[in-house]
Amino acid sequence: MRKLNRAVERFALEHPRFGIPNLMRYIIIGNVIVFFLLRMSNYAAVLFLGFDWGQVLHLEIWRLVTFIFVPDTTDPFQLILSLYFMYFIGSMLEQEWGTPKFNLYYLSGVVLTILTAIISYYVFHFGYVTGTYYVGMSMFLAFAALYPDAQLLLLFVIPIKAKWLALADVALFAVDITSALFQGNFLRALLPVAALLNFLVFFWCDLMDQLERRRGYARHKNSHQTIQFQAAVRRQRKKEAERGYHHKCSICGRTDTEWPDLEFRYCSRCAGYHCFCQDHIFNHEHFRE
Repeated sequence: MRKLNRAVERFALEHPRFGIPNLMRYIIIGNVIVFFLLRMSNYAAVLFLGFDWGQVLHLEIWRLVTFIFVPDTTDPFQLILSLYFMYFIGSMLEQEWGTPKFNLYYLSGVVLTILTAIISYYVFHFGYVTGTYYVGMSMFLAFAALYPDAQLLLLFVIPIKAKWLALADVALFAVDITSALFQGNFLRALLPVAALLNFLVFFWCDLMDQLERRRGYARHKNSHQTIQFQAAVRRQRKKEAERGYHHKCSICGRTDTEWPDLEFRYCSRCAGYHCFCQDHIFNHEHFRE
C-alpha cells in the first residue's frame, strides 16, 4: 500500500498538467443532461448508458464512460442535493490536492468500479452498473480524512462533524455489504469494498502514521517513567495543599500565600532545591552539601 501511495504522490508531482480542471463540474453537467434524457425517455435510455461488460465486448465502448453520468436517484430534489454535495466535496479535494491527484482519485474509483463489474460478470454472470454512488462515498471519506472537524449541516439543521458522518458511512457500507450478501447480489457487495480500497490506496500512509503516533502516545502514557512522574506531581501538589503555599524563601521565610505580589525563584548554584524571594535571590550565601 505504501508503494502505491508513494507512486500516486510521485505521479501527481511529476505530471502537474494531468487531469481535467474542475472535473466535478463536468460530471454534474453530464448527470443533469442524462437525468432529463431519462425523464423524456421514461428511463429506457439508462439501458444504453449503464456499464455492461458483455455489451462492451460487442463494441458498445461508450458504456466505459457514460455510466458515470447516470444519476443515482430519480427524484429531482434528491438529485439537486446530491449533486451540490458532490460538487462541494470535489471542489474541496481538488483545492487541497491539486487537479492531478484529485483526478487520479476519481479515476481510480471509476476503474476499480469497472474492474469489480468485470470480475462479477465472469464469476457471477452479472456485471451491470449505473452511476458512481460508491465513488462519491469514497470521495466523502477522503474529505472527512482531510477535514475531520469540518462542520456539516445534517438535514440542513443539525451541525455534525465530518468525521462522525464518515464513521456512519463506513457503518452503512457494512450494512450494504451484509444485506447484498444475504440477497445474493455479489456485485453490490463488492462495490463498497472497491470504494474502501480506493480510499486506502490514497490514505494508507496517513492512517498508519496516525496509528503509530497513537501507539507511541499510549506507550508513553503507560510507561513506568511517566507513571512515576505523575505520582511525584500528585505528591507535590498534596504536600503544597497541606502546607498552604507553593514557594517559601529560604532566607526570610516569606511565602507566596502571604506575599502574592512577591516574585520567587530557584538558585541553580545552590546544592539542592532552594527557593528565594526577589530580595534574596541575588543576595544570599549559596547552600553547600
